[in-house]
Amino acid sequence: MGCGRVGASLAKSLEKRGHSVAVIDVDVDSFRRLGPDFRGRTVKGVGFDREVLAEAGIREADGFAAVSSGDNSNILAARVVREQFGVHNVVARIYDQGRAEVYERLGIPTVATVRWAANQVLRRLLPEGSEPVWRDPAGLVRLVQMHTHHDWVGRKVHAIQSQVGTPLPFVVRFGKGVVPDSDTILQDGDLLFVACSTERVSELEAIFARPPARH
Repeated sequence: MGCGRVGASLAKSLEKRGHSVAVIDVDVDSFRRLGPDFRGRTVKGVGFDREVLAEAGIREADGFAAVSSGDNSNILAARVVREQFGVHNVVARIYDQGRAEVYERLGIPTVATVRWAANQVLRRLLPEGSEPVWRDPAGLVRLVQMHTHHDWVGRKVHAIQSQVGTPLPFVVRFGKGVVPDSDTILQDGDLLFVACSTERVSELEAIFARPPARH
């Protein structure tokens, strides 16, 4: 939702990665930012209107990004999508840092900085193509924020760490970092950080993009 500079950049980046994209905006002229090569769907309307969301294909969506210029609209749209359509993979762009922290505590992932908005949204939205938060000078080791399938929620972080065979040094919960102990359980809305060798990034992305294997 939102076809400003960030929304248009995000939509084109997603499409280049092979995803089907629908863009919602109240201003039809804003769709010009998508360019002539954009093949996705464009829908005129407000992004928290259920009929507009249905027209955009929200019932088949794997993720939703609210990146319009209005904080209230973004949060309302994110909540409607999550609570009424059952799409858990949502992120909202918020200009007010203080309000962003409040909504993070409510379990809605937010992006509060304009400069890195498109990259941050991509990192939280996509199950593949994770961007490194840190990497060593030789490029052999990375710390990445990893998207996780919703079915990982409710499992102990230490058990997940043993299952995937690489350290999970911390999670960000309600906007604050948490170093997991033996009893820490992954909660809905947590952002999971993974430390791994560069060669394992794709493998781990694939593992976390699926429900956990049953033993």
